[in-house]
Amino acid sequence: MTSVENALSITREESAVISATVPRVRVETTTASMPRVSATLEHRLHWERAHRVHLGLTDATVIVIAIGITAGIQLHLGEPPANVATRSALLAAAWFAMLLVMRTHDAALFRSSADEYRGIVHASGLAIGMMAVVAVLLDWDSTRLTVLITLPSGLLGLLMSRWSWRRWLSNQRRHGRLTSRTLVVGNRDEVEYVAAALEPIGMAGYQVVGATLLDGNARELDLGGTTVPVLGNLETVAQVAAELKADTIVVAGHPECDPDFVKRLGWELEGTAAELVLSNRLADVAGPRLSFSPVEGLPLIKVQIPTYEGGRHVLKRALDIVVSALALIPIIAVTPVLALLIKLDSPGPVFFFQERVGRDGKPFQMVKFRSMHADAEQKLAALQAANEGAGLLFKMKDDPRVTRIGRVLRKLSLDELPQFWNVFAGEMSVVGPRPPLPSEVSDYDGTVSRRLYIKPGITGLWQISGRSDLSWDESIRLDLRYVENWSVITDLQIMWRTARVMVAPKGAY
Repeated sequence: MTSVENALSITREESAVISATVPRVRVETTTASMPRVSATLEHRLHWERAHRVHLGLTDATVIVIAIGITAGIQLHLGEPPANVATRSALLAAAWFAMLLVMRTHDAALFRSSADEYRGIVHASGLAIGMMAVVAVLLDWDSTRLTVLITLPSGLLGLLMSRWSWRRWLSNQRRHGRLTSRTLVVGNRDEVEYVAAALEPIGMAGYQVVGATLLDGNARELDLGGTTVPVLGNLETVAQVAAELKADTIVVAGHPECDPDFVKRLGWELEGTAAELVLSNRLADVAGPRLSFSPVEGLPLIKVQIPTYEGGRHVLKRALDIVVSALALIPIIAVTPVLALLIKLDSPGPVFFFQERVGRDGKPFQMVKFRSMHADAEQKLAALQAANEGAGLLFKMKDDPRVTRIGRVLRKLSLDELPQFWNVFAGEMSVVGPRPPLPSEVSDYDGTVSRRLYIKPGITGLWQISGRSDLSWDESIRLDLRYVENWSVITDLQIMWRTARVMVAPKGAY
């Protein structure tokens, strides 16, 4: 999860959490007995095991088909059947074993899709690499077919099957099935922050059923249309969890008066809950840069300082060049048709050029298909009183300056297609913060200006999370989160989700 989804769900932005599985048994004396597993916990463990079995069967089927195709080609080329069978069996066993070792089946339950897909890619690469080493040591031939056919076909099949299972699981969770009943504990503002991020139920699968406040005495919390009861206190968290049949407890705030609260709560939850989750807003900023490193029994959380140069950024630029070059081919083909429609709808140029601010505050001319009347800029001042945008942005759902064809272009995000030229020229990136106007940048404070540390993007977290429907603070938070925590896997995930948003647009006007 996203953040809690990943999601990259990635749906609302997931609240990043640091999970710790509750120990099942804690033996202090020779007479200590194993905690009895509750019905709630047993139910969750049952459907988790069933889902892992389904994933395993699907994985095995995909692997057998991919290896079988290669084996058929090898037999056709005259390879001895015994050799082909031996190699195929070893590769299948190694591949499936690596999927288990990388815990890809566990990642499919409550973690982000990026974590699951990354694990599948790593497991597949390790399996093929191991077979390549064995082939060299035993002087086997025909290993090139394994690399050229088995790996890409098998990897594609695994990713597609896992994507299908994620869609199925997400649909089940939207109907209240296969979710984790969750109790959130902490101070009110922290509880509201975490609970709002977990609702509505997304791919993360956490269904908030109650809260325990360490401050205040409210009876219920309003989460934007959904209310959850507030029950218990610092001493009765485990009892409340049992009453609500909660199998996950999220600790959103640590009581200052009780440094052993989390440790003791973990003991109390033995046999009744599946996991204890610690939520900290530090993870919303540091995300993938967090690592856990115990030193001499002292648990340390390390935060890697972000960098804005180096190999990762070179790889991001290479991805931008490839994606923009491929995108410009069909864009050039459809441009004459769109140009004719724009011209027939209203007089004026086909393209609209506007100054935006890029990386390190460098201005550039962003290009779009014109979606407004030619005198739109002159009419802006008269419409300021009707502004419905967030913060420094000007937006109107029924902007009279937008043309008829312009509304269609905006609804489907087709007006932004020429920006792939800005990407190809190096002024923008495919994924990044929203490109700001110079008037916006002049009002930035020291925190918001961090959006300018990397190139602005055609799409980003802001576009797949509601676009114009977002508040100014939420839009800025998403941009800063991306700047701090981006990765190539995240970029690919955002590109995929952007394509889905274009099919079912939200907040585009």
